[in-house]
Amino acid sequence: MNGTDPDETVESVCPCCSVGCRVRYSDRRDGAVGCDGAPVNEEGRLCRNGIDAFDGLNAADRLTDPLIREEGNLVSVTWEKAFDRIEAEFETVLDDRGPDALAFFGAPRCTNEENYLLQKLARVLGTNNVDNRARICHGSVVAAMVERLGSPGMTNTLSDLTEADLFLVVGANPAAQQPIAFNSYLRPAINDGATLIHVEPDANETTRLADAHVAPTPGTDALFVNAVTAELLDRELQDEAFIAERTTNFESFAESLASLSLDECAERTGVDAERIRHIAERFGRADRAAVIVGTGAEEDDHEGTATADALIDLLLVTGNIGRRGTGMNLLRGLTNEQGANDVGCRPSTLPGFRPVADADARSAVAEEWGAAPPSRPGRSELDAVRAFGDAIRGAYVVGENPAVSKRATQSVARSLESLDFLLVQEAFPTETVEHADVVLPASLWAEKGGTVTNLDRQVQRMRPMTPPPDGVRRDLDILLEIGRRLTDARFEYDDREEVFDELTRVNPLYAGMSYDGIGHGSQRWPLPDDAEEGTGILHEERFRTGERRTAFEPVEDVPTRVSAHHD
Repeated sequence: MNGTDPDETVESVCPCCSVGCRVRYSDRRDGAVGCDGAPVNEEGRLCRNGIDAFDGLNAADRLTDPLIREEGNLVSVTWEKAFDRIEAEFETVLDDRGPDALAFFGAPRCTNEENYLLQKLARVLGTNNVDNRARICHGSVVAAMVERLGSPGMTNTLSDLTEADLFLVVGANPAAQQPIAFNSYLRPAINDGATLIHVEPDANETTRLADAHVAPTPGTDALFVNAVTAELLDRELQDEAFIAERTTNFESFAESLASLSLDECAERTGVDAERIRHIAERFGRADRAAVIVGTGAEEDDHEGTATADALIDLLLVTGNIGRRGTGMNLLRGLTNEQGANDVGCRPSTLPGFRPVADADARSAVAEEWGAAPPSRPGRSELDAVRAFGDAIRGAYVVGENPAVSKRATQSVARSLESLDFLLVQEAFPTETVEHADVVLPASLWAEKGGTVTNLDRQVQRMRPMTPPPDGVRRDLDILLEIGRRLTDARFEYDDREEVFDELTRVNPLYAGMSYDGIGHGSQRWPLPDDAEEGTGILHEERFRTGERRTAFEPVEDVPTRVSAHHD
């Protein structure tokens, strides 16, 4: 590396995906190496991306000075001048338009503490217009899991998935996108005889190990899964005891499936009827079957929800919830995707996924903050961008690049230009930076500390391995300064640990956690009283809704529709 090499004795968490591998810098290898005994990559394995994780630290195009737009150009200024401009511009929008004219975008590359402070800032100012793109990646699947099971995270752990007899992987390519998780936990089970069924439009790295690969017609994933469940019931492969003890409304659900014609389902999904029968037989006879679901199940709001509901129904019918090697396991992709959502960087939920409409939840937060958050859900990132220049006049973007949109890049760029004020906190020049009125240079993962939450609910500590470049401040310090200038709420903390302590008091998912408890390992939510590591298998006795049973709903016909699939 050029410049100051990271401290080889400090361990942190790899920033490349949501698996949460532990890494440290090796001068001999001029890159990252794994750490033996780590919570996830126990044997010290790293993928290619992880090995190269330090590459961007000394990139020539790092932003190192605050920038202000003057006469159409971004020019370097002092931090004080940048903060003065931010304070003045935000106060103008607040005075002229009110707090709901502001929007705040967090990011999964930010720590839990940073995302927590950003959503606190938004809500103390009086708006729930706060979001992060990680919410969009799995929004419909998470909504179904929260509604049906009461929990927004993986029902199981990576380590217990090694005991599965069958994996149904839907809309995901873990062999390429979460390779350490796949090779360390799924592949050993597959090598030991577990069945892999891959539901994906195109064959990819994961398909190479699959016993069956099916590619339903776009928009018919839910219909395919329902057809499997219907065929499974026809063969009387359901778990009668689990259905009786842990579910309700099964009769209506089964009756709705009975109306499905296997031949018609085969025609509409493009999956051969015999293949559907074979998959139903394998799934129904597996002792421990686990669903692995990725962004491919998020075709659109309707299809995504329908697919997730169908998968949950399949698990409930076969009793594959609440046991090792089973469950609904959401493969999040980005570094702190789980954590950004857990800590409340969402327009409709407070920290801990408590709805903003919940008066008790708002009261608990207000007691800690000294200010009550609004009760009406805010705008999502997509809705906020559509309202730029109209209902939304100012935006604060941290570690995100909304100017690049798969939906309509040109229209988003025009929307950014229509804002009265755009503040961007970023480490590198991006398309969004080009439209900013103020740019604050951000720190990178190895330059800061805090916590991140991986895909199987493990909270780990990141530790600074090297100082930021001259002129760059850590993101947490930037958020604290802006919070102090714009609000009367508490934005004075001795350190990031104190921020985390506050977070655990307002977020029931993280209750009982501490920096000392996490140490060089991890703590997994939920953390029972007096426990050290947290709960691995969810829903063993009760669902996270607090109820022992969850309801089946009659299946409505899912119309065939054309929609984009996971690449």
